[in-house]
Amino acid sequence: MHTRICRLHGKEDIRIETLSVSAPKEGEVRIQMGAGGICGSDLHYYQDGGFGPIRVKEPIILGHEVAGTVREIGPGVDGLRLGDRVALNPSHPCGTCKFCSSGLFQHCMTMRFLGSALRFPHEQGAFRDQIVLKAGQCVPVKDSITLAEAACAEPLAVCLHARNRAPDLKGRRVLITGAGPIGVLCAALAAEAGAHEIVVTDLKDLPLNVAQQMGATQTINITTDATQFQTYTFDKGYFDVTFECSAAAPAIHSAVNATLPQGTIIQVGVTGDVSVPLNVIVGKEINFLGSHRFHAEFDLAVDLLGSRGVDVRPMITATFPLEKAAEALKVAGDRSKAVKTQLSFAAE
Repeated sequence: MHTRICRLHGKEDIRIETLSVSAPKEGEVRIQMGAGGICGSDLHYYQDGGFGPIRVKEPIILGHEVAGTVREIGPGVDGLRLGDRVALNPSHPCGTCKFCSSGLFQHCMTMRFLGSALRFPHEQGAFRDQIVLKAGQCVPVKDSITLAEAACAEPLAVCLHARNRAPDLKGRRVLITGAGPIGVLCAALAAEAGAHEIVVTDLKDLPLNVAQQMGATQTINITTDATQFQTYTFDKGYFDVTFECSAAAPAIHSAVNATLPQGTIIQVGVTGDVSVPLNVIVGKEINFLGSHRFHAEFDLAVDLLGSRGVDVRPMITATFPLEKAAEALKVAGDRSKAVKTQLSFAAE
C-alpha cells in the first residue's frame, strides 16, 4: 500500500509525494487521516527553514495536529476497534528518563514528537493519507464532533497545560496577548474556567473576531486602538493573569505593564531571544512562568472537544485538500485571512 505525504524539502519547497505503508506491528494501528491543522511550527519550517536553533536538515513530513479513523489493528492492541475515530497524540516520551520518572513527561530527554526537526534524523509527521503508529497515541473521540474539531486536540492540550500553570481563573481579570489559534483557545478556556473579564489583543481584526466568538469579553486591535489598551497600564496594571501568546517583544512589554503586582504571566508563545523588562517584573513581583507542551492534558482536551465545553468551530477558518498544501501554508501564514487552517485527506 502507498500513501500520499506532504514533505518539506527546504524553505518554501513543499511537495506531495508517495510513500509505502507497512502493516501495523505489535501494539500499532493504521490510521486513515481525516483532518490536520497547520501549526506555527509547520509555518516556521516552511517559511524560514526552522525557528530559533531548530533547523530543517533533511526532508521532513510536516504535521502533528491530526485526527482520523482506525483502519487496521496490529497484534496486542486493546481498547481500539476498526472504524474508531481518534485524535492522535503527537507526543511519545520515553517513560524512563529522569524527567519522565518524576512525572514531567513533557520534558522527556528523548521525546519523539510527530513532525519535529528538533532531533536528527527528524521525526516524520502526520500530513499523509495513512499513518501507522502506537495505539497508545490514539484517543477515541465522540461521534458528536467532526474530525476537523478533533484535530484541534493538540493545540487545546497546549492551552490546558498553560491554564494549569496559572492560578484559578474564576472571577479573575485575564489578558491574552495574541489571537492566533493558541490565543483564542486560551480565551475559550478562560471563559470555561469562569474568568470575570477576558481581554484579547492582536494586530488583526479577523482573529479578534474569532476570539470574541470563543469567549473574549473585549478585544483590542493594537494597531488601530493602542490608546484603549494603555488605560490598563495605569496604577501598576489591571489584570490578575496574562497569557502571552505572541512571543513578540512589544506584546511581552505590554503584558508586564498591564499585569498587577504579584500577578501571573504565563508565557505560551515561543520565538528566538527577545528582550524582557526584567526590572518591572522584579519591581512588581510578577510571577513570570513558562509553559511547554502538555501530557495528561491531551485526553482532557479530547473530552472537552467532545462535550463542546470548548467549541473550536469558529477558529477553523480555512480548509484545503492535501494536494493544495502549498496554498494552505501560504493562507495559514496570512493572519488577516485565517486563524486555523486545516488540510483534509482522501477517503480510503
